[in-house]
Amino acid sequence: MKKLLSVAGAALLTALAAVFALGQPAHAATGFSVSNGRLYDAGGVEFVMRGVNHAHTWYPQQTSSFADIKALGANTVRVVLSSGDRWTKNSAADVANVISLCRANRLICVLEVHDTTGYGEEGAAASLAKATDYWLSIADVLKGQEKYVIVNIGNEPFGNQGYSAWTIDTSNAIKRLRAAGLTHTIMVDAPNWGQDWSFTMRDNAGTVFAADAQRNTVFSIHMYGVFDTAAEISDYLGRFRAAGLPIVVGEFGFNHSDGNPDEDAIMAYSQANGIGYLGWSWSGNGGGVEYLDMTTGFNPAQLTSWGQRIFNGANGIAATSREASVYAGSTPTASPTVSPTVSPTSPPPTTPPPSGGCTATYTVGNSWQGGFQGEVKVTAGAAAITGWTVRWTYANGQSVTQAWNATVSNSGSTYTARNVDYNGRLGAGASTSFGFIGTWQGTNSIPAVTCTPA
Repeated sequence: MKKLLSVAGAALLTALAAVFALGQPAHAATGFSVSNGRLYDAGGVEFVMRGVNHAHTWYPQQTSSFADIKALGANTVRVVLSSGDRWTKNSAADVANVISLCRANRLICVLEVHDTTGYGEEGAAASLAKATDYWLSIADVLKGQEKYVIVNIGNEPFGNQGYSAWTIDTSNAIKRLRAAGLTHTIMVDAPNWGQDWSFTMRDNAGTVFAADAQRNTVFSIHMYGVFDTAAEISDYLGRFRAAGLPIVVGEFGFNHSDGNPDEDAIMAYSQANGIGYLGWSWSGNGGGVEYLDMTTGFNPAQLTSWGQRIFNGANGIAATSREASVYAGSTPTASPTVSPTVSPTSPPPTTPPPSGGCTATYTVGNSWQGGFQGEVKVTAGAAAITGWTVRWTYANGQSVTQAWNATVSNSGSTYTARNVDYNGRLGAGASTSFGFIGTWQGTNSIPAVTCTPA
């Protein structure tokens, strides 16, 4: 959510003095990495973000948005979270759920803490240090997800006051995350409500990048009224390219209360130069910027003019997005991230599925005291099916509290899951999956599951 921003009196600072000669590591096999100003996924393939922002922390019930965003072609979703300093805190279990939703829909998750927005000018805003405390508090659900998750420390971490502290505060936050064992690619936002009219991030990006012992930091500029000409856009982004430093447009819109950004130039320059972009935002805007909704009421069938532009227009998401190579050729499943863990168990079906039939396998991915995250994989038999129903009965008092990619109901300890509109039709031998959060006490045994085609 943006704030009115005045750029009157902002002086242009000196240009970058020289290309930053900073050593950069080879591509890491364990997760995303940065090399020569480019972002690479865990498969060693250059990854260019094409996606949108989703206000999850204010609309946690809108879990279907992840599938909807993917269906329109996005490869990335930037997810709004709260550290609890300004809004209701997103728990570790909720963040694990978000990551599972991203993975189930073959999206890369950029997770960001929104409470830092406008720090130094906005009295309620939290510091980058507070945001870092939050990331450390949920580190267990982040570790092991480096192939799928980028950690965006804090949204627009300074307003138009006190932003001279951006360099040291950002550097210290990165150092703390690394010291705690987080090896993810880190994304850092610019000050000045994200728009960097003071060029603080531009002129100090090399220092911040060097503060990361892993050289695995990406810089994010938010482009609204400050960036209303093609010349300003190309100059700003071009300086990062020339310096060999990674840059993405972490937010932008087609209009704004502080001016009229040139979205055509943002998208065209980004596409021509291999720069990622993430539009603001899927749905749910308020405060006078409702026109930035890409959909009406979170309905993907009701794209607004802005939604049509970013998804289906020139240099838009549908035409330019490429899925991360880590998803190639397989349906991802959640890996254990929370300690203590329960080893995944997948009892094989006892008999091959009949022609036109289906089978289901149940796994526990993450498990923590009193809670767990599960997944069921549904596979069609020797013939295509048009829908499916999966059933299981818990023997130890477990319960399901939240589910995605299926409609789940129960009668006592017996649960029934039915496909939703977009994943019922499966070709012969094809698979889909749905996930859920559950509770358990004492024992969390794996139930037998059955699958019945529609």
